[in-house]
Amino acid sequence: MKQLTKRVMSNKYNAGFTMIELLVTVTILGIASIIAIPALNQFIIKNKTDNEAIYLQRFVLTARNAAINSGQQVTICPLNAGTCTNDWSKDISMFINTTDPSKYDAAAETMVKVKDQISSGDKLLFNDGATLIYSPTGRLVNGRNISLIYCPKAHHSMARGVTISLSGRAYITQDTDNDNKDEDRAGNELNC
Repeated sequence: MKQLTKRVMSNKYNAGFTMIELLVTVTILGIASIIAIPALNQFIIKNKTDNEAIYLQRFVLTARNAAINSGQQVTICPLNAGTCTNDWSKDISMFINTTDPSKYDAAAETMVKVKDQISSGDKLLFNDGATLIYSPTGRLVNGRNISLIYCPKAHHSMARGVTISLSGRAYITQDTDNDNKDEDRAGNELNC
């Protein structure tokens, strides 16, 4: 009986952590978090940029399909009081245009879709002015290849974009030379 009491008493005092074990554990967790947090931040920004590029590609493809299906021109642009502007950081509208391709007439034209504005501080660059217009054949009216480039705030080297060929097809940019920066289809690095 005396031995049983002794064993119970010794287990009672060995049930916790020592101060040294606790300090070592907290130190290891601190070092691991110092290493992991920047990598997690890069991961989050890369995911956000990838999602924006994929959404832009789908948005452009929706416009192309709307032009083909309706048999009319479709315009993509940021609108301000019914007129296309160059401020691509605002909401971007897609509408079937029957009159002036740089103006939206709510009474006569159909709004197909609106893309919400990008996050504050980020940039969305368009290299061809205020409008992207698809013809009823699904080709670009603009007459040349064009690009939409998404630049995340303070991380411009992580920019991604969509290149739209004259035939109307949309391609997401890729890092073709493995330098961790996307290039367009001609091999030029994206610039913000």
